[in-house]
Amino acid sequence: MTMKNACSTSGRPGSTLGRLMVGSMLFLVLGCVALPEGIAPVKDFELERYLGRWYEIARLDHSFERGLVNVTADYTLEEEGRVRVINKGYRPAENAWETAEGVAAFVGATDVGRLKVSFFGPFYGGYNVIALDKAAYQYALVCGPSRSYLWILARQPQLDPTVIETLVGRARELGFAVEDLIMVDQTPVERFAGSDG
Repeated sequence: MTMKNACSTSGRPGSTLGRLMVGSMLFLVLGCVALPEGIAPVKDFELERYLGRWYEIARLDHSFERGLVNVTADYTLEEEGRVRVINKGYRPAENAWETAEGVAAFVGATDVGRLKVSFFGPFYGGYNVIALDKAAYQYALVCGPSRSYLWILARQPQLDPTVIETLVGRARELGFAVEDLIMVDQTPVERFAGSDG
């Protein structure tokens, strides 16, 4: 299996924030809250245990995260059962952090790992937890509305390679292009300080 490193992917010209906004908007508008055919979200999902910080270990490439490293997602419970989402990542080429804030809510039953997330008003995209460490909530496999969106998340910046391989194997079984997964660099940002990009 060939894995790409997130640092090796170059950004596109133009405003970083603009890329993030356009990419997120396209994901939300085109994706809606669909669940890829043949994929089921986890059952017996416990939101309270899922809240908190997650580190992005691997992802399929897409425009709104292209070139980002040290990516995290923080989930906190808001009023009316909605979840506040704060995604943050570092762009070494620009020596800058980028943050996107949104909200998430369940699609259907609250004990099923199927949610919708919005970063722009009424437009939502699918957020489907398709594999989960139910014993300790230490890692998760998440997909979007199609097989073009896949993330491996963990509670720590690093994840045991055998766990990664198991999750990648599961994603492969489900039809994701795991050969295109990007391993996200979670090296402390100080490494990039003062770099030219």
